[in-house]
Amino acid sequence: MTLKNLKMLELKVYRKENMQDWDSLIKRSKNGTFLFLRSYMDYHSHRFSDLSFMIYRKGKIEGVLPGNIANKIYYSHQGLSYGGLVLTEKISVSEVLIIFELLNQELRNRGVEKVIYKPIPYIYHKMPSQEDIYALFKMGAIKIACNISSTIYQRNKLNFIESRKSGIRKSKKFNVEFIESNRFDLFWPILNENLTNKYEKNAVHSLEEISYLHDQFPNSIKLYLASINQRIVAGTVLYLMDNVIHVQYISANEEGKSTGALDMIFDKLINDIYKEYPIFDFGQSTEDNGYYLNENLIFQKEGFGGRGVVFDTYEFLV
Repeated sequence: MTLKNLKMLELKVYRKENMQDWDSLIKRSKNGTFLFLRSYMDYHSHRFSDLSFMIYRKGKIEGVLPGNIANKIYYSHQGLSYGGLVLTEKISVSEVLIIFELLNQELRNRGVEKVIYKPIPYIYHKMPSQEDIYALFKMGAIKIACNISSTIYQRNKLNFIESRKSGIRKSKKFNVEFIESNRFDLFWPILNENLTNKYEKNAVHSLEEISYLHDQFPNSIKLYLASINQRIVAGTVLYLMDNVIHVQYISANEEGKSTGALDMIFDKLINDIYKEYPIFDFGQSTEDNGYYLNENLIFQKEGFGGRGVVFDTYEFLV
């Protein structure tokens, strides 16, 4: 680290009065998504002790790090699927190394002993942004989780397998109707019933929370439903990023499963509505830090043409 570079960079703790500067940075960053906007992050602020940082270069904000602290551990961020450094193109690899040194010094001063760091997967990058992965290697960070998602590159996508095509034909036979909706209250009982039966838990977002987030981000959070004779039988919630369609939730009741409702929905989304989007991401099919693979779930996603993208988690001592 040179003294010149050190003087150019400054780390400041995020405060609520910095919200406008923070959100502006996210929007012009090379790897940020709307999940990092404070009006999204802060919906569950009561659950976490926020300790996010703003990174200044020559007095101008050029990066942020969303994070929280718990039991002498710093997380980036427990309330998000991923949450590493969000940077502009101005920040170099050498400067990222310095940023981590500044971060470690700040965290040591706060009594933090280690960091759990979830980098932003490359599919969400608007330009190459893996400087933090190199910094983690240099610091001797260890990988403690490797979850796998199933992703489609629209420019090079695979055909659906026969069982998915059969489901589409079945949906036509039963006159399954495709609907774009904002009636999350019609879908959430189906979603939670499935999650309770399979995993004994509810959705990460409550109905009130997802409704609030949809109100905040109506163009970025979309609900699509399938109905038979005006009965809702299946649905999915999508998060629309700059380059990626991300599937946040998928669920169907027994009638929906037996009539190919989800096959119909994803045929419409992948091959029609969002066919011009570069990437369609079905999300993760793993639990227990990646050690458990839900083979039935990933079979469904791979049947639509999804292939593997990993979401890694690292740990390092400060």
